Amino acid sequence: MKTDLGGVNVPALRSHNAALVLDLLRVAGETGISRLELAERTGLTPQAVSKITARLRTEGLATEAGHRASTGGKPRTVLRLVPSAGYAVGVHLDRDELTTLLTDLAGTVVALRRRALDLGEGAGPVLDAVTGEVRELLAEAAPPGAVLGAGVAMPGPLDHRAGVPGRVTGFPAWEGHPVREELAGRLGLPVVLDKDTNAAALGLALRPSAPDSFAYVHLGTGLGAGLVLGGAPLRGDRTGAGELGHQTVQLDGPPCDCGGRGCLEVLCLAAVARGDTAGAARILGAGAANLVRLLDIDQVLLGGRVVLAAPEGYAAGVREVLAGLGLTAPVEVAGERDAVAVGAAWLVLAPVFGA
Repeated sequence: MKTDLGGVNVPALRSHNAALVLDLLRVAGETGISRLELAERTGLTPQAVSKITARLRTEGLATEAGHRASTGGKPRTVLRLVPSAGYAVGVHLDRDELTTLLTDLAGTVVALRRRALDLGEGAGPVLDAVTGEVRELLAEAAPPGAVLGAGVAMPGPLDHRAGVPGRVTGFPAWEGHPVREELAGRLGLPVVLDKDTNAAALGLALRPSAPDSFAYVHLGTGLGAGLVLGGAPLRGDRTGAGELGHQTVQLDGPPCDCGGRGCLEVLCLAAVARGDTAGAARILGAGAANLVRLLDIDQVLLGGRVVLAAPEGYAAGVREVLAGLGLTAPVEVAGERDAVAVGAAWLVLAPVFGA
């Protein structure tokens, strides 16, 4: 078994307990956390915490961040994560745009590239573009040997375990192409593939303030949802959970590229195309209400370029629909332009922290 993953020598990360400690260091941020607090929050003995933190410091993943006053005895040493100990690439492969970025271990974006792209050109030209952009990104910003891997997020349906797209809505030629395997070979890095909405939901779920259950509803070139229940993404065995855009809401409605009729996505995008933000928000609200009723989630988060172009209009419209149905789940706009690409990087980083 390899003991070095992209430059981070990780025998200290092999145990569940070490991952727990490392995640608490991540959440604590620059202010850090003491060994005593780590022991209290993990349930580990102080001796076990001392051994784990010593290994993390040896591996360059943790460092001292000063001292904190104690209720008795000498001041407590505070430890923090070293974000520059490792990096991850995040790729958002949208239908008309390619975003690549590099984050450190804390998920902070340190470099970003964006360019127009046509997913319909096919896997060969598109993966050529991804390869070129990632190589340029790494040449510009990544310390040699410090990159853990690349996370790639694209429209579904797809199989996240096999790393293979299905019949991507509007682009069926992608079905069965070994995207993960091919990019791993091209880049010489481990690659993780997932749906765009799942990646964004994962990144949002790892924020310290994240609710235990929520739906991330993304309206951009398509409409979908990433679901988080009990603090963990809900993908389904076939990565089929969260296909919000392909709920049938109008029997015998207009045809959709998925093969159905009257899908939420085709109705919502039609409203967007004619400039009817209020109408699109009501349609989005109907889909969000279905999720709240079905899953009893704590919160609805809205994102995607269409929502971010008129955030108050969409948030108000979705809130109005939910309130009219007596549903109390709060509605907020996620607000991050690159939530999907950042979430794609977290596809690589999350396992480091046991998430």
